[in-house]
Amino acid sequence: MIDLWLYPVLTGVALAAGFIDAIAGGGGLIMMPALLVSGVPPLHALGTNKLQSMCGTFVAMRNYGAKGLIDWRLNLPTALIVFAGSASGALLVQYIDARTLALVIPLLLLANAVYILLSPRMGDEDAHQRLSATGYAPIGGAIGLYDGFFGPGTGSFFTSTLVALRGYGLTRATALCKYFNWTSNVAAVLLFAVGGQVLWLLGLSMAVGAMAGGWLGSHTAMRYGAKLIRPLLVTASVAMTARLLWGYFSGG
Repeated sequence: MIDLWLYPVLTGVALAAGFIDAIAGGGGLIMMPALLVSGVPPLHALGTNKLQSMCGTFVAMRNYGAKGLIDWRLNLPTALIVFAGSASGALLVQYIDARTLALVIPLLLLANAVYILLSPRMGDEDAHQRLSATGYAPIGGAIGLYDGFFGPGTGSFFTSTLVALRGYGLTRATALCKYFNWTSNVAAVLLFAVGGQVLWLLGLSMAVGAMAGGWLGSHTAMRYGAKLIRPLLVTASVAMTARLLWGYFSGG
């Protein structure tokens, strides 16, 4: 049982996580430790976090879409592949050596941060498209697979690859990232729900905060664009790298 006083506290944490997640991703870096410290069992923490994240990401996605930053029809096939990848990842997690992943992923995140910091493509102007929507779909599916069984840095990976390979400006890439991220979250929530690993009352309470954060974060990102998104992406990637390496070497 979760103490009643933790509901508003965790809802407030979800608001902050949703705000950051709508701009740069990495909301789970804030939300998961808060859930675990509150006494939520790990699997229930994962499922409940995915529920609140799904709701917050939906609001951010809707706001970006309302501004014409998401081409729904063009990217629907990729979204479906992301869904399938995420579902597969959630099923495969039991066969994956999570300890190895916990060492490899921080290195990828650090490389991601360096790319975001140094690449001249990380602006709001669209650039040359190296891959079509169809060509990008397998990459989106692979990131969805990763999100299904591990998760940290998913938003950063989506955003940086959309800039590098699809030629999107940073704000448009962030918007499309929310579409794919929401699809991935839906798949994960369905699987966690089937397994009875979602605390629905707590998750829906937190969802209120996540949706408020997603609304504020997406509007802030659209207002300030790359000059805000770029440093937050770097900060989020470095923070996730440090947290994952700490967990790896401390055994936590």
